[in-house]
Amino acid sequence: MSAARRSAVLLYAVAGGALLLDQLSKAWIEHALSGRPPIRVIPGVLSLTYTTNSGGAFGFGESAPWLFAGATIVVSAVIVVVSTRPIRPWIAVSLGLILGGALGNLADRIANGPGFGGRVTDFIDLQVWPIFNLADTAIVLGAAILAIASFDGVDDHAERSGASGPAANGSGGAER
Repeated sequence: MSAARRSAVLLYAVAGGALLLDQLSKAWIEHALSGRPPIRVIPGVLSLTYTTNSGGAFGFGESAPWLFAGATIVVSAVIVVVSTRPIRPWIAVSLGLILGGALGNLADRIANGPGFGGRVTDFIDLQVWPIFNLADTAIVLGAAILAIASFDGVDDHAERSGASGPAANGSGGAER
């Protein structure tokens, strides 16, 4: 199996897992808590509270859910294009988390309203933070992993091509 295929399989497996966990958790929370009081998991720290949100993080942009849907589609398309190239495993995992989370919230928007204007189900309540869901968690974790993996100092192009010497490290000069 080629390197590009291996990284794509990892990326899409992580995305599928994140999407599945997100959608199962939202279906359960809607069934268990719709019209009911929150479940106190750790009093004063963590509750499961059913709510919906038409905007983005922290309720920002509630009057423009199409903006978040559009951004999700663009980000997802970029990740699909990137998945055709060989990428390091941690980058594949991070992009898979971002893709799975983005698609989880997009699925909510489509299922819970007209077009892309529906509401996203949220339920994780940390008491000192706006209520969020597993899709949001996957996106944030994916972005954090991507940021960390991007700053490890490895030159992917040189690493994949097996190049070494001045041309590989960007100096462009001839070896002596």
